[in-house]
Amino acid sequence: MEISSVIQESESRFGFDETVQKIHEKAEGTGWKIPAVHDLQQTLKNNDIDVQEVTVIELCKPQYSGPLMKEDTSKFVSALMPCRISVYRKTDGKSYVSRINSSMLSMFMGGTIGEVMGQSGNEIELILKEVLAEEPLPDF
Repeated sequence: MEISSVIQESESRFGFDETVQKIHEKAEGTGWKIPAVHDLQQTLKNNDIDVQEVTVIELCKPQYSGPLMKEDTSKFVSALMPCRISVYRKTDGKSYVSRINSSMLSMFMGGTIGEVMGQSGNEIELILKEVLAEEPLPDF
């Protein structure tokens, strides 16, 4: 399995700020919560390292995460929670979006974990559909 099948990178059709804004709006409009946003550019700047814009948006949908966290047998997937979307600018001047391909990983999990990961992964792709320059990942 190649890393590009586990971590998906896509070009955004918008600039950095607009990409971040559109992801926020679409996520919140579809019932997802945003518990944290990490400005990695600022964090690194605070440590005297200059990089282009990099923001990581954490997304959580309690209807998905709650049932998994209630069961001891599924708590290990908390390492993948909340779902994260990274938005960054590369030296080509374009903005990009990366995320874990939860839908593909769900095929290896099975049961309730696989079902929840598949559903959440598909919803993340719907959130991103408006900003991606190419078609989102297929449902699994």
